[in-house]
Amino acid sequence: MPSTGTDTVLTREAAWLCISTDSLPALLTVNGGPWDIIQAYWRRTPPKEKTEIYVTRTAFDDNHPMSQRYRPQHEIVLRLYWPVRQATSPLAEQEQQALDSAIELLIQRIRDVLGDKTHGGAFLSAAEAPRGTSASVRFEDAEMTIAASQELRATVTYRIDDLEFNG
Repeated sequence: MPSTGTDTVLTREAAWLCISTDSLPALLTVNGGPWDIIQAYWRRTPPKEKTEIYVTRTAFDDNHPMSQRYRPQHEIVLRLYWPVRQATSPLAEQEQQALDSAIELLIQRIRDVLGDKTHGGAFLSAAEAPRGTSASVRFEDAEMTIAASQELRATVTYRIDDLEFNG
């Protein structure tokens, strides 16, 4: 049985995103996907010229649905960074399309396989509506991020219901 501590939720979700042996899209470049780095927690000095996903969270609710049962719920925020190596047209447009395509694969993995929302049994449910919230993608302004740091940025937010336990 996977560890259900609230301190492991980000590493469990990062591990799920790195899987390449199921029917869902592989995300890491070493497995044919578009992302160079997928890791729990933001890195203080991220590498340059790498496509990156950092699994973070902005909230944790210690839900207590029954007398002795607890169901922690986490708001997961994936921070996406996509380098733009050449800011001139048409390459900037191509990088924006590449990020859109990479996010499409990421969303397919977050949705999980038909009939399963547990991310490989690591959670009670992930990105499931109505109890949680389905995945939401927010893009930062490409004009601003390309000019400031030669990259595109987006966030993907969803909620995870962790496995229940007796308290």
